[in-house]
Amino acid sequence: MGSPHTVGIVGLGVISAQYLDLFALSPSIRVAAVADLRFDRAVEVAATVPGARALSVDELLADPDVQTVVNLTVPAAHAQVAHAAIAAGKSVHGEKPLALDVAEGRAVLDAAAAASVQVTGAPDTVLGTGIQTARRLVDDGAIGRPVAASATWVSPGHELWHPAPGFYYAPGGGPLFDMGPYYVTSLIHLLGPVVAVTGAARRARAARTIATGPRAGERIEVEVDTHVSGLLEHAGGAVSTIVTSFDAVATLAPPIEVHGESGSIAVPDPNMFDGEVRLASLGQEGWRTVAASAGYEGSGRGIAVIDAARGEGRASGALALHVLDVMESLLRSSAEGRRITIGTTVERPPLVPFTPASEWARFGG
Repeated sequence: MGSPHTVGIVGLGVISAQYLDLFALSPSIRVAAVADLRFDRAVEVAATVPGARALSVDELLADPDVQTVVNLTVPAAHAQVAHAAIAAGKSVHGEKPLALDVAEGRAVLDAAAAASVQVTGAPDTVLGTGIQTARRLVDDGAIGRPVAASATWVSPGHELWHPAPGFYYAPGGGPLFDMGPYYVTSLIHLLGPVVAVTGAARRARAARTIATGPRAGERIEVEVDTHVSGLLEHAGGAVSTIVTSFDAVATLAPPIEVHGESGSIAVPDPNMFDGEVRLASLGQEGWRTVAASAGYEGSGRGIAVIDAARGEGRASGALALHVLDVMESLLRSSAEGRRITIGTTVERPPLVPFTPASEWARFGG
């Protein structure tokens, strides 16, 4: 074992606990420092992580002991924090979306290239056994030539459970930018990059009411579209559809289905790392469950940092930028009433071979 790869976490909101839990499983990762706009929060979290120091954001970004900055700030701050980390010579892993728009995201990647540092981005749920096992079925020809896919996620809105949901209804939020990255990234892993999109988006209400926490009863302004439907044309010829909504109560639709000339795959929730993959084959009755055959077993949020430190980089900044381009183009298509050609592309990330936790957790430092 070499020295552990050191990370500093900026932004200690709800999602940070999942990253800390994952990093605690790997002796090859060391959390050197944590920072938050609320310094008392940083002190509280640091006390639970052996060896971690509570720092200000500026101190963490300047800390020579930090190799990779894990950027868990709100979407509006993603690009700003990434640029500051890159300027300090550090690699960056960011929560989704990469930035508020494609121009901002491209500037982040250009700065990283100039500084010879790496950018990776969420979601890394797609590197778990759920999406990767489905991907292996596609690659192995289990459904023949892929022709179509569907992706569906609906909810009545995050204000029902989140104590401070304002950022979900501000630029960089909405159901597409919040949940869409899980589904669009999965579709790219399964079917390849997107070359054109057509979208339709609506905003059902001008305001939402917080239902829980100390701000319960407070109304927040809705600045983004809260129901988005889209059609994605993939470079390989397949066509997929996506629905994301904060305006629906529930659905029985599967998270993702992929259809080919000789079979169909029911893909598990891409917001999770595992889940049941099912296959229906032409000429056979019913669906059968497929055992996990690819992906990081038992992984969690932050596995992209480990994947990058192992030299793989499957959750690349280029992929995050392409996903951002697809989402931005869906909204622009709706606003302009026309089909939009996607200006970016990306290589389909390599399949993750089935990798037990005992292997990925100790990758060599």
